[in-house]
Amino acid sequence: MTIHRTCDGVQRRDVLKAGVFGGLGLTLAGYLRLAEAGQVSPEARSKSGIFINLAGGPSHLDSFDLKPDAPAEFRGEFHPIKTNVPGVEFCEHLPKLAQCADKFAVLRGVSHTLAAHELGSEYVNTGTRPLPSLQYPGYGAVVAKETEAANPPDLPPFVAIPNSNQRPGFLGVKYAPLNTGATPRAGQPFGVRGIDLAGGLTVAEVEKRQRLLRDLDTAFRDADSQLLEGLDRFAQQAHAIVTSKRSREAFDISRESPEFAKPFGDTPFGASCLLACRLVESGVRFVTLTLGGWDTHQNNFTRLKETLLPTLDTGLAALLNGLMQKGLLESTSVFVTGEFGRTPKINSRSADGGGRDHYPRCMCMLLAGGGIRGGQVVGKSDDKATQPDGEGFAPDDVAATFYHSLGIDHTREYHTNTGRPITIVRDGRVIRELFS
Repeated sequence: MTIHRTCDGVQRRDVLKAGVFGGLGLTLAGYLRLAEAGQVSPEARSKSGIFINLAGGPSHLDSFDLKPDAPAEFRGEFHPIKTNVPGVEFCEHLPKLAQCADKFAVLRGVSHTLAAHELGSEYVNTGTRPLPSLQYPGYGAVVAKETEAANPPDLPPFVAIPNSNQRPGFLGVKYAPLNTGATPRAGQPFGVRGIDLAGGLTVAEVEKRQRLLRDLDTAFRDADSQLLEGLDRFAQQAHAIVTSKRSREAFDISRESPEFAKPFGDTPFGASCLLACRLVESGVRFVTLTLGGWDTHQNNFTRLKETLLPTLDTGLAALLNGLMQKGLLESTSVFVTGEFGRTPKINSRSADGGGRDHYPRCMCMLLAGGGIRGGQVVGKSDDKATQPDGEGFAPDDVAATFYHSLGIDHTREYHTNTGRPITIVRDGRVIRELFS
């Protein structure tokens, strides 16, 4: 898979913090031992969530908030095209998303003040402005906690493809994601270490080993302790996942029909979108995906035109259409965002067309499913996309809205291990216009 390094060298820190399982080498039983009831509104339409991280910060002016009437040094090289929603226009390099614009909402005029990749990413992955004294949990960790009583016993509740910036924070590592560690390839079977039966191991062999464990358990039945009971319970759950046909098939995108898989294309991101669709269909509660490379300080327009926008266009459009085709879009909340936007004024007029720098004061986010009405644009930026036109929205507001679509009260209070009370989202309001 391609690894993208942002301008401030976040790559190494992200690897260290994006998911503990690859680095610590935990077994599946070890993961489950960590991942051991929540409160979700029974009226919630959404049962699952998908979060797509556009790492590096995409340009809002060159994607979903074009300003064709602005001066040349602001508007850039791209032209708007009509979508299937009257009055709504996107960039010309997003034709597939333009044809399914009725399936998602665009939120314009989102604004914050954190212009560093790491801090901005932490903000949009939690919905709460970072504090040096406390690490807030990401969306996937909260969903895993709030749904744990009803989660299928043979599926992990939170899966990251291939890893995630969403950390469990003060909730504890037991709510961290199960990282796939790699991205799938179109048309090929995909296995996750600890779930797929690698090295020629068969289900029959696993069953044989399980019988041996039961024999040993019987031999030591007098050692009656909660620890041993817990170890046995998590081992049984790990065994259930490894031997579960549903679990192994959920990760195998090659089982999709060629007709369904074809629109996702042949990029790792498209295959990851296909995998996310399968996981949600199988019962996984939360999935994160990452498409990096948006840190376009130089060569902005060529990189967007030739790679970034077409990749996003194909994968995301196929995901939304695929969820709709499977009857899952309404029950799956989808959230697409980068950590910030990019400077409205192009930083140079060099031979490569110039670039755009970090700009948190104005950006776009996309939301779909979970009762959110597609085919609308909520919010507005000014005539050069330099700031919201009006009050605008903070990442906290979008987080409250995303949780609302998932049936989770964002004002719900948790406690740290020291007993400190913390709300899921410290500030923020639900953006009701998205549901009307």
